[in-house]
Amino acid sequence: MPPTNLLLPLLLFIFQLSLLLEVSGVGINYGTVGNNLPPPKRVAQLLQSTLIDKVKIYDTNPEILEAFSNTGIDLIVAVENSQVSNISSNSSTASDWFTARIAPFIPATSIVSIAIGNEYLTSDDDKLDHNALVKAMQNLHAVLVARGLDRKIKITTPHSMAVLATSFPPSASTFAAMLLPTMTAIVGFLADTNAPFMVNAYPYFAYRDNPKTINLEYALLGNATGIPDPKGYTYNNMLDAQIDAVRSAIASLGFGNRSIKVVVSESGWPSKGDAGETAATPENAKTYNTRLIERSQSNKGTPMKPKESIEIFVFALFNENKKQGGASERNFGIFKSDGSKAYDVDLSCQFCSNTGGDKLEFGEKSSSGMAMNRGPSVWCVAKPHADEKVVQAVVDFCCGSGGVDCREIYENGDCFVPDKIHAHASYAMNAYYQMHGRNYWNCDFKGTGLVTFSDPSYGKCRYAQQ
Repeated sequence: MPPTNLLLPLLLFIFQLSLLLEVSGVGINYGTVGNNLPPPKRVAQLLQSTLIDKVKIYDTNPEILEAFSNTGIDLIVAVENSQVSNISSNSSTASDWFTARIAPFIPATSIVSIAIGNEYLTSDDDKLDHNALVKAMQNLHAVLVARGLDRKIKITTPHSMAVLATSFPPSASTFAAMLLPTMTAIVGFLADTNAPFMVNAYPYFAYRDNPKTINLEYALLGNATGIPDPKGYTYNNMLDAQIDAVRSAIASLGFGNRSIKVVVSESGWPSKGDAGETAATPENAKTYNTRLIERSQSNKGTPMKPKESIEIFVFALFNENKKQGGASERNFGIFKSDGSKAYDVDLSCQFCSNTGGDKLEFGEKSSSGMAMNRGPSVWCVAKPHADEKVVQAVVDFCCGSGGVDCREIYENGDCFVPDKIHAHASYAMNAYYQMHGRNYWNCDFKGTGLVTFSDPSYGKCRYAQQ
């Protein structure tokens, strides 16, 4: 038993680790329409020290894909709207696109989804063919099936709330009549491939356009006076109402009994706007995004499905000073274009791989005047949010045919506590990783492994290193 002066810190560590294993990570959108953004490699390094475990981009920028290799951060990449028609034309074009844009970067870069277009069906571009969107999704999925990647990488497409005929009351929501054939085909595809329905949901714009009828606290995700729905649900914030409106629209197509996960692919609040956008302030942006991050981590559902947690991608990582439109469009970032903070939102993660890095801004230097770099030591641990069944299979492999000595994670071993599958898996994964030369592919474990530059050892539990 540890000495009394070490027991409390150890118990605190175990408690905090158990909390970490129970919460969800946070996604963020990384747009690049700016002329003074930090280099992707620096962005990837900093995000490893935060709660961010998924990053969504709007293309297949090779510099970004390379920067996020071996970081343990999952990426969602995109086919630009202008390229959807080409990929829809035939399967060979889709295969060529995948070979050139995606194949060179996997598995080192963990790409988990390909978004076909962005708000494609509600774009102002009249030249975009709605039927091409469905065909492009089908063609790229066929490419994944042929390569055995369809379980790892999902095909979907993000929609704006404008695909709905109405969003309130949530229980009566349906898709716009002119989009019904296309939406039926898309939702059927998502159900058949076990892919999520993505929606870009912005209470900010609803409030901006209706400030006299919408309560600001309701839009800011606060605990406002509940707004009732005829079906008996009560909504205390607009985002939950928007999510359930999408669920109702999906159910109205006859897919109510099919399990289709709804993901909030974009949501955020601007810190600055034009003269009439009085709610676009740093204070409101901080309030909304802080609550949004807490919402994402809470594992809570919505009134319609209280036990189904919601995956959320914050919009956005950076202000993008070259975006078209009003001032608010260029000021959704948690960070300014030059890498300094637009306002303070806590993204810290005590057990992430670059301890303390989240306190830095993207452009800062360390106290020695040098840019922050990682040391030579490296370990392999389980992703905190990895599926427990897969993680258990990894432990069985490592401690079996993988040849790892797992006595330390058995009862009475120095690494048995905490008695959590992810903690035991981390020890076993790292031992296997170190044994086989610390190659990135030896820390993949079906996408459940994460390379870290921070020693995960604690108390008497020591993690091996080369």
